[in-house]
Amino acid sequence: MPLNIIIGTQWGDEGKGHITDRLAHDAAVVARYSGGDNAGHTVTIGDEIFKLHLIPSGIIHPGVICLIGNGAVVNPAVLLREMDELAARGVDVGPERLKLSGAAHLITPAHIAMDRAHERARGREAIGTTMRGIGPTYTDKARREGLRAELLADPVALAGALASHVATKNEALVGGYGMEPVDVAAVLGEFTDYARRLGSHLADGPALVDEALARGHMVLAEGAQGTLLDIDHGTYPFVTSSSPTAGGAMTGLGVGPRVVDRVIGVAKAFTTRVGSGPFPTELDGAAAARLRGMGDKPWDEFGTTTGRPRRVGWLDLPILRHARRVNSLSELVLTKLDILSGLAEIPVCVAYELDGRRVESFPPDLKTLARCRPIYETLPGWVEDITDARRPSDLPAAARWYVEFVSAGAGAPVSHVSVGPGRAQFIEME
Repeated sequence: MPLNIIIGTQWGDEGKGHITDRLAHDAAVVARYSGGDNAGHTVTIGDEIFKLHLIPSGIIHPGVICLIGNGAVVNPAVLLREMDELAARGVDVGPERLKLSGAAHLITPAHIAMDRAHERARGREAIGTTMRGIGPTYTDKARREGLRAELLADPVALAGALASHVATKNEALVGGYGMEPVDVAAVLGEFTDYARRLGSHLADGPALVDEALARGHMVLAEGAQGTLLDIDHGTYPFVTSSSPTAGGAMTGLGVGPRVVDRVIGVAKAFTTRVGSGPFPTELDGAAAARLRGMGDKPWDEFGTTTGRPRRVGWLDLPILRHARRVNSLSELVLTKLDILSGLAEIPVCVAYELDGRRVESFPPDLKTLARCRPIYETLPGWVEDITDARRPSDLPAAARWYVEFVSAGAGAPVSHVSVGPGRAQFIEME
């Protein structure tokens, strides 16, 4: 069986963990290929809710091997905390099940300090990062100054590399930003313990994936963030520091495109984002609160990682068309359709008005996007609660029409629809 890739088609938070969990039962390997613990994937099984940041969502399925690939960046403290929390709930996170690519890069306290320093220095131009050291770690990787996870197998080399790394960052923190230095001794002590606990989890990630594919097994590539946060194809500079698109899955796992079968784009039935930057369909006031929720439910629109309220707006079809093109999507999964129940009418952005003319495509630069105004087509809503729907025929006619409208407007078939946070709350569309 081939490689199947799960892609976020908006600004992240689309429900990728939900669909990964849904598909993982057929996979031999579930692999994260980009990002770090700035991701937040929620899996709901009955009354149990699992919130994952680094570990692939397939970990909940016994027997599935989970890989953190070379394209990811890893804070060992966060990884171990997540492992301990899962183990306490009876989930096997031993070295036979959870693998860490030796070519993944390590996040240190110095990276986190640099992230905070950069954001503070930007002032009103701040990107709105999660302050978890993701950007500085990818910067070091690109500058060939990074610390790879393979160092966890060599304590002497790890100590030397860390000492040099922290010293360099401290020069910038103190001399350039006027901040307190990072404690070198504390970092060395922490990472000595991390190496002891994580060394046995190290693996040759590309070889592991290749072996599974050669045996005819399915590998599921789990993305983090979304297409509009891609460093090349997103709303630069308000983006992440990696490639959460299909191309990123290739480099982030060490495979070529010939092994790919499905590229599954996940989209919310409306649009959300966290952080700064233009957002053509953004809502405020009561309309925003209606889509966002009040934060009293786990599925309300508050960041899994940061807890920040997400910006919300109506569905934007130019965004989905952009995601289809950039990722060569084979299909779409539409999540949170149930949130729209009870609305009398549902506007959908079908194009933009730009300087007096209609444009159908998502603009390639931020200044142009900021001038775009949404052109809406208003669809009829439905009053029925659809959380118990399990077949397309269970959906109200207006809900089915909404799904069909999205499919036609995005240019990709909708293969599944989620109508709630639970593992069983999925409809396979005919």
